Amino acid sequence: MSVGTQRGVEDGVTQLLSTARFELMPFDSFEGELSELPDGATVAITTSPQLGIDRTVEKCEEAAEAGYEVVPHIAARYIEGPDELEEIVRRLTEAGITDIFVPGGDKEEAVGEFESAYDLLVALDELEYEFEEVGITGYPEGHDFISDEELAEAMEKKAPYATYIVTQLCYDADTILEWIEEIRARGIDLPVEVGIPGVMKYEKLINISRKVGVGDSVKFLRKTTGIVGFIKQFIGSRGRYKPDELIEGLAPYVGDETYKLQGLHIYTFNQTSDLERWRQSRLNG
Repeated sequence: MSVGTQRGVEDGVTQLLSTARFELMPFDSFEGELSELPDGATVAITTSPQLGIDRTVEKCEEAAEAGYEVVPHIAARYIEGPDELEEIVRRLTEAGITDIFVPGGDKEEAVGEFESAYDLLVALDELEYEFEEVGITGYPEGHDFISDEELAEAMEKKAPYATYIVTQLCYDADTILEWIEEIRARGIDLPVEVGIPGVMKYEKLINISRKVGVGDSVKFLRKTTGIVGFIKQFIGSRGRYKPDELIEGLAPYVGDETYKLQGLHIYTFNQTSDLERWRQSRLNG
């Protein structure tokens, strides 16, 4: 890994935060959370297990109409089959949406014939509609239920259908950078949107980490600061996590053609007010 100057770090932080995309969940608070973001911001909208894929499409249409750049999560396991997929794609295209993200989805049982993101990507490729950008998932810390070998094989199958990768939630810049080096060694050259947490209380973030399966929920804290460092960090931040250290660790690699850090994908968990105050404070010095 190369080492950037302090000036390079600050420039990288500015670039990453200026071009970040914000992930929102399509819950009742959606409109209020959206209103906290800058006009025209890029907003990724998830698929909710409780609300289903149609709610995602509806919120995407509304956000696009309001002038936001929208990236729908079209989760494979939530779609019944080719007919529903074609209807979804038609609606998104008519809304002017040109970028989609295709995860497998966290349903234990698929509602239809698409068992994986790869299945859906193949089906999308056979439709008359096309998107300029198609994102797929990457796992810097692996997956609780899928082996590293299976993840590598899946990535190699999906990559030809995609234009970029979005990484799962991760708290450690070195882990992310090492993972990118590994996929480059396997011939995967897609740009990477780095998935990072937003600003929120440590307690909530740790609970979310457990739910999404990011290893031991405090592993990243112990690895980077130790338990004493964590206590100091916790007290100093008034119990609120902010991703300064993570972004500063990534910043020197912005513009590096090996890593191809396309930007940040911020998992807001619908906490956009606090996130946006922090982001603006970093951008404005």
